[in-house]
Amino acid sequence: MKKYLLIYIITFLASGCGISRKIDVLEKCTYNIKSADNIFLAGKDMTALFKNRTFDLSSAPGLALAMLRKNIPLKANVNLSIYNPTSKSTVINQFDYIILVKGQEIATGMVDEKINLEAGATNIIPVQISSNIYSFLSNGETMEELLDFMSGAKSGPKEKKSMVTIKIRPSFMLGKELIKYPSYIIINKEISSRILY
Repeated sequence: MKKYLLIYIITFLASGCGISRKIDVLEKCTYNIKSADNIFLAGKDMTALFKNRTFDLSSAPGLALAMLRKNIPLKANVNLSIYNPTSKSTVINQFDYIILVKGQEIATGMVDEKINLEAGATNIIPVQISSNIYSFLSNGETMEELLDFMSGAKSGPKEKKSMVTIKIRPSFMLGKELIKYPSYIIINKEISSRILY
């Protein structure tokens, strides 16, 4: 009986050290939004909504219809960069995410993909976003800000910027158990309207 108790205590302590080491590495990683591409709003490629570097709403009649239906689908690919500056490697088995624009939530989801964070290396992880952003755009002030941002010119004083926040909560396997990181890691990134050109 004492033998089994001793084995249990050693296993418990070892797993605790494993969790602590993984959390330590994750805390030291640098997280960044690298880029965004393949942005579709109500089925329309965002880059096609621009003519002569100005926002052309007439080329997106589906957007007005989507507003009436209260269903404005946003699909995009956000490339998340994770740099591990430590001398230790670790693995993320999946992560939950929340995406906010100017503090307003526009999408949530999960990336169910094993990510090897090698020591001293950077990983680029594509995050596929699919969300109905009607409630976000139904606010008149928010819609005006979005149109203002999207009509920003590629160069010159009309360039517009907006704050995008991604919150991620990694999970990792310890034995057969999936352990969630204690809290969300917050990544803030100022995005320029030039990203749309």
